[in-house]
Amino acid sequence: MVELFNFFYFFFILLMSGAIVGLYFLLRSKSERTQRLVLFSLLVLNLALHFSKPLFPPYSEDPALAMSEVWFTNVCGTSVLFFPFIFLSESRTAKDYMVYLGIVSGFLALLYPTEAIGKSVLTPDLWRFYLCHGILLAVPLLTVLWGLHRPDVRRIWKIPFCAAAMLLFIIANQVLQSELGIIPLRGDDLLNVSYRNPSLIWGPTDDVAVLFSWLTPSFMKTVPAGPYAGQEKYWPFFWMLPGVLVYFLLLPLLLCLILDFGRTKATLGRWLLRFCPRKKEK
Repeated sequence: MVELFNFFYFFFILLMSGAIVGLYFLLRSKSERTQRLVLFSLLVLNLALHFSKPLFPPYSEDPALAMSEVWFTNVCGTSVLFFPFIFLSESRTAKDYMVYLGIVSGFLALLYPTEAIGKSVLTPDLWRFYLCHGILLAVPLLTVLWGLHRPDVRRIWKIPFCAAAMLLFIIANQVLQSELGIIPLRGDDLLNVSYRNPSLIWGPTDDVAVLFSWLTPSFMKTVPAGPYAGQEKYWPFFWMLPGVLVYFLLLPLLLCLILDFGRTKATLGRWLLRFCPRKKEK
């Protein structure tokens, strides 16, 4: 079984890390065309793995669950869908977003593998989970390390907007699933955070959510009108926006400092001089 900090927990972290390092050195001296082809093939493979969920337990044993889970209703799922198109696009901002989100979400998924905890290493879906999230981490990271794209700190102000659009896409997917009858409607209590809330869109449900909830204004934690007026119920989607603004600026900034320290430092220095000009000597 995979449990936090047991042998198999570290085994899969080392396995994914070793695969990324090995791929880096194996293709480091190859042509840019070859590198791009390999990375794009990995992204396409990831998309195929996502749609292969119905082939593995527990999804293969429950057709209704398989149909509901094959949609894109969480952060990593949306990344699996959009990353192949972003990789082929000419948008530098979109590729910056792919680098930041892929590295952060892939790293966190390996560090805290919620879908893997408690599962046997003989479970096929466990290996699918690690392969999918390993690819989400590997492709953006190798894109930068091989020099195929270089994120720019001057564009990080656009990243929270990309993240907000991703959250809107997730909630739209859930609403569409309900309207098509793939999943039941949310019932009378539209703001029920315990019903189908994998990305915390509808409100906080676990300890990790405190990273966002402490930034949420108090008025976004209360129902303003209707039968639940005055009750503590978070505003869907909106409650996460303050946290999205903070974290999707700070984390990209940190990654810029790690991945391109020299240019990031110079850019920050110019910004500092622009907003805090030195006083002229008399």
